[in-house]
Amino acid sequence: MLKLIATDMDGTFLRDDMTYDEAKFALLYQQLQQRGIRFVVASGNQYYQLRSFFKDYPEMIYVAENGAYIRDNQHVYAQHAFSADAVTQILAKLETIPDLKLLVCGAKSAYTLTTTDPEHVKLARHYYHHLAVIDRFEDIDDDILKFAITCPDERTKAIVAELRTALVGLGEPTSSGHGDIDVIQPGMNKAAGLQELGQVLGIELADMAAFGDGGNDLEMLREVGLGVAMENAQLPVMAVADRTTTTNQEQGVLQTIAQLLED
Repeated sequence: MLKLIATDMDGTFLRDDMTYDEAKFALLYQQLQQRGIRFVVASGNQYYQLRSFFKDYPEMIYVAENGAYIRDNQHVYAQHAFSADAVTQILAKLETIPDLKLLVCGAKSAYTLTTTDPEHVKLARHYYHHLAVIDRFEDIDDDILKFAITCPDERTKAIVAELRTALVGLGEPTSSGHGDIDVIQPGMNKAAGLQELGQVLGIELADMAAFGDGGNDLEMLREVGLGVAMENAQLPVMAVADRTTTTNQEQGVLQTIAQLLED
């Protein structure tokens, strides 16, 4: 029995211009509430950025930072941070790889250095509404949840492979491709986050549906009762999904939710 629907945002719920059909969503959301079905956002993005898309829904729960930070407007359900020693070791290893642009993502804010390309900082602010530019990462006073890396597009797979070896026991690289890589905590992913939230809400993974398009959605789509891949999803994501829907541009998530409600 369907009790919770979770969705990724970029390339999944959102169109490419970072909008969605708000009128259609409002109608579907009302129907979900009437049936007691939770709607949850599960994303690698920062909580403060995700919340900005749903200002009219203060009760919305966010499985943010790839499952490391789970909260709504009022309550933090779970927060998982790297140890201080792991942060130091990961930063040391990342600094040896050329051409990386790095954001260190904490519970209070994300952080980048004053030496970071200003154009990259400007772009990053679209995804990190709390972003501080600092002199040294060592000065951060925050719980670190994730490392967000931007690299040359054509080197993404190679860098993921390099990090998978270099960070054994410290962190796990995950990527949606196109020059974006997140280093997350070992065993921490959207599926783990949904399972943890499910324990709070009394909902099993088998009673959840999830939508996704990228590498950091693989576990989530594999573990829930109904995993739905976007038509624009990466091939490995389609391979683990139970079904596919139309593209994010065509609002495939909303189309499928409407179909699920009809069924």
